[in-house]
Amino acid sequence: MALAGAEDTWREGSAEPADCSPSALGQAFSKILCCLGREPPRSNAKDAAFKDLGALIEATECDRLFEEGGEPLCRMPETLGRVAKALEKYAAPPEEHEPGAEYVHPGVAEKATGVGLLFLQLLGKAEAAKNTQICPAWKTGLRHLEGPIYIFAMTHSLEQPWTSPRSRDVAGEVLEFLLRLTESGSVAGFLRGENEEEKGRFTVIMGLLKPDLHKESWKNNPAVKHVFSWTLQQVTRPWLGQHLERVLPPSLLISDDYQTENKILGVRCLHHIVLHVPAADLLQYNRAHVLYHAMFNHLYMPEYQLIQAVLPCLLDLFPVLEKALHWKGGTARPTTHCDEVLQLILTHMEPEHRILLRRTYARNLPAFVRRLGILTVRHLKRLERVIIGYLEVYDGPEEEARLQILETLKLVMQYTWPRISCRLVVLLKALLKLICDVARDPNLTPEPVKNVLLQEATDCLILLDHCSQGQVKGLLAKILLSCEDSTVVGCLQEVEQASGGAPRRGT
Repeated sequence: MALAGAEDTWREGSAEPADCSPSALGQAFSKILCCLGREPPRSNAKDAAFKDLGALIEATECDRLFEEGGEPLCRMPETLGRVAKALEKYAAPPEEHEPGAEYVHPGVAEKATGVGLLFLQLLGKAEAAKNTQICPAWKTGLRHLEGPIYIFAMTHSLEQPWTSPRSRDVAGEVLEFLLRLTESGSVAGFLRGENEEEKGRFTVIMGLLKPDLHKESWKNNPAVKHVFSWTLQQVTRPWLGQHLERVLPPSLLISDDYQTENKILGVRCLHHIVLHVPAADLLQYNRAHVLYHAMFNHLYMPEYQLIQAVLPCLLDLFPVLEKALHWKGGTARPTTHCDEVLQLILTHMEPEHRILLRRTYARNLPAFVRRLGILTVRHLKRLERVIIGYLEVYDGPEEEARLQILETLKLVMQYTWPRISCRLVVLLKALLKLICDVARDPNLTPEPVKNVLLQEATDCLILLDHCSQGQVKGLLAKILLSCEDSTVVGCLQEVEQASGGAPRRGT
C-alpha cells in the first residue's frame, strides 16, 4: 500500500506514533501529504491518505501537534500549514470544462464535509493547547492554519453548485470556530485586524489566493473568484488602500472575461476599490483612467445586469477623474468623462426596445443629470428626444422607466430652465398625452402606480409653467373648458392652482 511507510511510523500497537519525537511525527505527516498531493486528483490513494491523516491528528496530543523543533521535519507549525493547504485543495471543486452550463460537482460537498470536520478537530486541538498553556507554540501553529482554513470556509459556506446544506453548515461552523479562536469579532476584523496593533490576515490570504488568480489559472477552481470577491468586500477604507497592488489586477482580470457573470463580479470588485481606496492612490500611475476605460468598454454590451453594475461604478469614479480638472473661467468648460458616458448612454437609449435595458438606462439617468448640473445643457437635444420617446411607451405594471424619465425631466428643467421655454410645446404635448393615456388606462397599471405617475407628470407641468413664465396655465385654460375626463381635469386644475417662482438650481 502507498501509505505503508506512514502507517508503520505510528501504528505500532498504540494510538500514538511509536516514536513520539517531533521528527517521527513530521515524517508521518510528510508521507501522508505526498499521497494527498498525488495525481490524478480524485485517486483512491488520496481518499485513503485523508482517512489516515484524520486518524493521525486524532491520535496526537495537542502539545505534540504544535511542538516546535530545530530540524525542518520537527517544525510542526509549518507542517500543519502544509496539511491545511493540502486539505483545502483536496476539498476544492474541479474545473468547469463547459462554462455557462449547469455543472454537477460529484462528491465535492461530501469531501468538504469531511475536511470541515477535520478542520474542526484541528482547531479544537489548538483551543486545547491555548487553554492548557502548556504549549506556547499554538499561536505559531494557528497562524499557519488560519489562511487555508479561511479559504476553505469561504469556498463552502456560500451557496454554490458544489455545496450542500450539510457542507455549508460545517463550513460555517469552521469559520465561527476560527473567528472565536483568533478573538475576532467579525470576518472584517479577522482580515484587517481588530485594532491598530494587530496586523490582520488579508495579506496572507491574498498571498495564498495569488497563484490561482493569474490569467492562466483563475478558472481552474471556480470558487476562487467568489472567495476573492467576498474577501475583498470585507476590507474597507482606510485599510484597503495599502493592498491596492494586490487586489486591482485580479479585479480587472475577472471583469475582462467573456462571461457576463464574471464581468459583473469583476465590476463589483472594481466598484468596491473605487469606493474604498483614496483618490490620490487611484490617480497614481494612471490607475483611475485604466479603471474608466475598462468600465466604459462594458457599456457596449447589451446586458442589463452588467450595465446596472457599471453605471454606479462610473458615477463614483467621476469625482476621482475630475479632481485634476480645474476650470479657470473665460473659456468653455472642458468636456468630462461624465459627458462622454452620458452621450453614449443617450445614443443607446434612443433606439433601445428591450424593456429591461430601457429600465436600467432610465434608472441611472437622473444621477447623470445631477452630476452634470447646468452642463446637462450640452445634451439637451438628445435628452429631449429620449424623454419624449420613453414617455410614450408603456413600461409594465410598475412603470419604472416612465417614472424615472419624469424624474429626469424635472431635474433637466431645474438645471437648464433658461433653455426650456423654447421647448414648451413639445414637452407640454408629451406630458398631456401621458396624463390622458394613464387616465384612460382601464386595468393595465395598478391604481397606486397610476396615482404616482399622474402626480409626477403634474409636477412636471407645474415646473414647465414656471420655466415658461406662466404660458402653460394660459394654454391649459382652453383645454379645461372642453375636457370631460375627471382625472385629467383634476391634474390640470392642480397646475392652474399652483403658484410661486421657478425652483432653480445653482448655475
